[in-house]
Amino acid sequence: MKRIRTIAALIGAVVVGLPLLAASQQPDIGKEMDVGKREYDANCAVCHGPKGKGDGPNAGLGGVPPADLATLAQRNGGWFPFARVYQFIDGRRLVKAHGSREMPVWGLGYRAEAAEYYAQAPANAEAHVRSRILALTEYVYRLGPK
Repeated sequence: MKRIRTIAALIGAVVVGLPLLAASQQPDIGKEMDVGKREYDANCAVCHGPKGKGDGPNAGLGGVPPADLATLAQRNGGWFPFARVYQFIDGRRLVKAHGSREMPVWGLGYRAEAAEYYAQAPANAEAHVRSRILALTEYVYRLGPK
């Protein structure tokens, strides 16, 4: 029951937050924006690699090799651990390779950016943060086998 409520809350955040996120970005005219891919390319690919295999240019520089994100479902009995990945990105779960809570916990960085952006325009900054994390989590899911 708790898992269902967590997933329902995450889906609700996407429904509320994705329009806010899309409105705050300036996509190329005529191109559909893939928020999750953009977040991944900007924040994750440097260590996890472009296909999530853990082979990015900075892989292992922190002393611990990055996880192969493309095989998460396979390594979890065929189920993609959506809530766990969301929590890793948000920073509620410690990931040894990511170091301390300060670096890189994307949820904190997203909150700081949203606070700056939404200081001038009234909106739900937390929904904006959740939508970015959800988009990134969904993109990590797409890195797995089709």
